[in-house]
Amino acid sequence: MVLNAKAVFPGLLFAAMVAMAAQFLSEHYGAPVMLMAILLGIPFQFLSTEERTAAGIGFASRRVLRIGVALLGVRVSVDMVAQIGFANVALVGSGVAVTILLGLVMAPLFGRDRSFGFLVGGAVAICGASAAMAIASLLPKGEKSERDVTFTVVSVTLASTVAMIAYPILISALGMDSQSAGVFLGGTIHDVAQVVGAGYSVSDETGDVSTLVKLFRVGLLAPVVFIGALFLRQSGQGAEGVPLIPGFVIGFLVLAGTNSLGWLPAVAIQTADSVSRACLVTAVAAVGMKTSFEDLRSVGRSAPLMILILTIALAGYVLAGQHILF
Repeated sequence: MVLNAKAVFPGLLFAAMVAMAAQFLSEHYGAPVMLMAILLGIPFQFLSTEERTAAGIGFASRRVLRIGVALLGVRVSVDMVAQIGFANVALVGSGVAVTILLGLVMAPLFGRDRSFGFLVGGAVAICGASAAMAIASLLPKGEKSERDVTFTVVSVTLASTVAMIAYPILISALGMDSQSAGVFLGGTIHDVAQVVGAGYSVSDETGDVSTLVKLFRVGLLAPVVFIGALFLRQSGQGAEGVPLIPGFVIGFLVLAGTNSLGWLPAVAIQTADSVSRACLVTAVAAVGMKTSFEDLRSVGRSAPLMILILTIALAGYVLAGQHILF
């Protein structure tokens, strides 16, 4: 598809401006950047139907998102597995799988389809807003698609922020050592920023371990998206035009492999990481601009309850696993 830069520029510029405002609030007031991006974007919902800006907002919510997810690969390397340890890798990896499966099982019980279960399960299990956006790109599009994505991003970011405050208190009450605390925080909190905040609030060692474990969870995004695309294609429910292995997953894996081989200089990793973050915040802002507050109110009570249960279940699973294994 040929990119019409003139048609895309106005809407993309608006989405980028909302993203920059969210970044400013995050840096100066400590507000979660993804939450700010989506909440600031919602009042501009009218722009998503305006002829001059609709194309650019759509471009930001799809193409820019995929670039951001692909660039996440620079954060991941094979060395992480050795540093974390096989037992912890197995615990965290199985926690991701159990959480997604629980989301799929719960969805019909709460009056939702399994696509929504996959969306919220993946967001809680892997990396919050980034995972929600990546998974949403695979799912069939409908009237409520943007609403569900927006709701999931808002809810999972709020849950992650609460966890960032509550989990260090829990760690202290349980008397966990730095290694165990780091694995718990990195294996359960949804967003990378909140993992870093919680980990380093406990100790430097806990912060290092929790960040490493969290990045391993981020690395699981690629296989989860691939398996999800495979099942959706077999069931005939995938989004139109989505290949079995989406291009952004291939990009993610190539960058992760290149980083594992040590071929990426530090400056390239830092630059790609910054660009990835900017792309993801811009994409989240664009999704917010395609959603209204009325849409969010129509979600109902069952959806936030699902995310709460999944969050508690993941935390309980990792805690129980640590008790059994160690």
